[in-house]
Amino acid sequence: MENTEPETGLDQPAIPLGEGDEALVAESARHAAIPEGLFQLHELDVFYEDETQTLWTYMNPEGRPSFTPTMLGDFENWQVYIEQGFGPEKVPLRFLVLGSRAPGVFCFGGDLDLFQRLIRERNRDGLVRYGHRCCKILHRNVASLDLPMLTVGLVEGAALGGGFEALLSFDYIVAERGATFGLPEIMFGLFPGMGAHALLSRKVGSAMADRLIVSNETYSAEQMYEIGLVHHLAENGQGLAACREFIKKSDRRHAGLVNSRRAMKVSWNLELAELNRITELWADSALQLREQDLKVMGRLVAAQARLAKAA
Repeated sequence: MENTEPETGLDQPAIPLGEGDEALVAESARHAAIPEGLFQLHELDVFYEDETQTLWTYMNPEGRPSFTPTMLGDFENWQVYIEQGFGPEKVPLRFLVLGSRAPGVFCFGGDLDLFQRLIRERNRDGLVRYGHRCCKILHRNVASLDLPMLTVGLVEGAALGGGFEALLSFDYIVAERGATFGLPEIMFGLFPGMGAHALLSRKVGSAMADRLIVSNETYSAEQMYEIGLVHHLAENGQGLAACREFIKKSDRRHAGLVNSRRAMKVSWNLELAELNRITELWADSALQLREQDLKVMGRLVAAQARLAKAA
């Protein structure tokens, strides 16, 4: 993969991490051992916090909060830069946190606008390439990039479709009570094709995985907590504070937690080839959609765009 460094600099507003934001920005920029490109991605705002050895990342999309090719490119480079800059005998990294700047939305998931175009063009290769990119990012995140760190998804809004799938690749999920989760693909004749089947069946069993995938229901953070997919609940507006508290409490037990998660993933035996096979089945299914299914998909795209514009 070719790594390109965007032209944007450190001119984004500071992530609301509490007092001392300006110092945190400067600290991130000064950390010479970390590739500079990590802090210059187009749609990901990234900061490294020395005190807790945490990499804070917030999705900051220019349009609809979904996994567009631009966003996927940022995530690919994000992972490469993290591998280059962090680890044993490099900059220490104990926690990696992913959240979102989009008000009320973690992520709507796959780029439905792109999917419609590729389906109408009968472009199976384009669908498969997109799916394989998603699967590779997800699989590497499941493995924590082979670094001794804990990964945390911070959810302060709606996590739908691929946004929900992406969260399943994190070690822990911290969610505000107002957050929502769902897999709406069945409403337009598809299924989530980039990790939901493989990860949900391993996490909650095949029967519950099937229920979540085909129900077309929206689930609350409390329901996800009862199922076991959300690990920590926070009051609305307190997601960041809850995430910081989780990091603080986990610091002393860090080695045990890291290795416990590694042991669990060994038992999963999740190979990239499995994810790729499922996403190829997803692509074949997408080409079977009828015009009325594509119209439903289009209405969902329009609704997402209105929500993003309103926010």
